[in-house]
Amino acid sequence: MRMKIKLALEKAGYEIAGEAENGLDGVSQFKLLRPDLVTLDITMPVMSGIEALREIKKFDRDAKVLMVSAMGQEEIVREAVLSGANNFIVKPFSDERLIQTVEKLLSI
Repeated sequence: MRMKIKLALEKAGYEIAGEAENGLDGVSQFKLLRPDLVTLDITMPVMSGIEALREIKKFDRDAKVLMVSAMGQEEIVREAVLSGANNFIVKPFSDERLIQTVEKLLSI
């Protein structure tokens, strides 16, 4: 999934500041790189996407975070939004849907 998102964003002209294999690494990467936008999968090893989201928002309440979820995770998506996620996208998704969502978030 990470590679699919990376390739779609690069194809659309976006620069990928960094990647992380798990939620804990994602928080560290965010603090180090301070990207314009973070994509987090809800289901990640070591630290969940929700926990990573909360840590990122504690560090920078203005961070723009796009959560990625699977079908059937509606309750967790609701929790993500309440925890500060700016938007979410449900897997499977098209590259076009991803780019539209990213463009919308970056224009806020």
